[in-house]
Amino acid sequence: MKDFQSLNAIEHWHDCSDISRKIESKILTQITLFTKQKEYTMNKQRSHFAQLFSIIMLVMLALFIGCKESVIESESTEPTTDQGAMLKLADEDSAISSFEPNYNEEDAMSFLGKTETEIYPFRVGHKVRLVNRNLDVNVVGDTAYGTLTKTFEGTLIIAASYNSGATEPDTIIRKPFTSVITRKIIFVKIGNSPFPFRNWRVAAISLPEGGVLSSNIDIQKLTAFLPNGDTLVINSPNSYFLSRGPGWWRQLPVIGTGQSTTLRLEVYSAYEDTDFVTLTYGADKNGFHRAKKRFVMVSSVPSGSGFAKVYEQIYTTHQFVGHYHAIVNAFPKQVIFDDATRVETESWGVPYFVRP
Repeated sequence: MKDFQSLNAIEHWHDCSDISRKIESKILTQITLFTKQKEYTMNKQRSHFAQLFSIIMLVMLALFIGCKESVIESESTEPTTDQGAMLKLADEDSAISSFEPNYNEEDAMSFLGKTETEIYPFRVGHKVRLVNRNLDVNVVGDTAYGTLTKTFEGTLIIAASYNSGATEPDTIIRKPFTSVITRKIIFVKIGNSPFPFRNWRVAAISLPEGGVLSSNIDIQKLTAFLPNGDTLVINSPNSYFLSRGPGWWRQLPVIGTGQSTTLRLEVYSAYEDTDFVTLTYGADKNGFHRAKKRFVMVSSVPSGSGFAKVYEQIYTTHQFVGHYHAIVNAFPKQVIFDDATRVETESWGVPYFVRP
């Protein structure tokens, strides 16, 4: 009996062992599968990470190369001489660059007031293009004194009629001319880097003057009565300096939008007739908002072999904030009223800033 029981116990143990082995085998199989899945997942994650890392490195490399190229390009465009740097500074100064959009009237313009064959003009203007510019510089210590000379080729355009009773122009007269405009510029040194453009700044600028000069027409004095009560008295534009930063020079005129400035011009003319004296102003760097007025003669007295005349005009700023120039152009009458008389003219300019 005992042997029978022992045999049963042994058989029962064997059965339990088989079950345990089966269970163990299943567990090992599950562990193996889990391990393989984990390894696959980790390998996949490592693969994704490697791809992401490669992409990041490529992007960083591209940015590095792009930045490096851009720095090289920026440095390569900078002037390599002090004179070149000063010319670039002058070109980029808003108070200087605002001259040309007002000097270049682009076409015949209407004006306030009416004019060997006499013609009757309705619109008058001149179109110019810059053909040469030169900056002559004298460096004294940390200060440089420059003379900027610009040469323009232009055409005086007169929309007129030969009929004194006409109400509209019926002919266009074009007169070619070459004008030269000069301006003084003072630069101060602010650094000693290898890049000249970073070593200088514009400290002061004179007013521009020039034209197609002759002894027959000469602007002698310009007085500007600003709306804030200040008065500018100008006898020689190239000797009249305005500050472009801290300094002891006069400050650039600042005029509010919609405010009026009175200009009084003293002119010597070889002719008794009223000269054709105009004011062009308000044009931005693209030539928009340009306006033109004709001065009114308020007095004329004999002086030497000619006449001393006084002209006046008022102009009002528009609503656009920025840098502008008011430019005075003086022509003898016959330049405008005679179809064959060559161009003679003198031009002065005054920069100003329009604030809100």
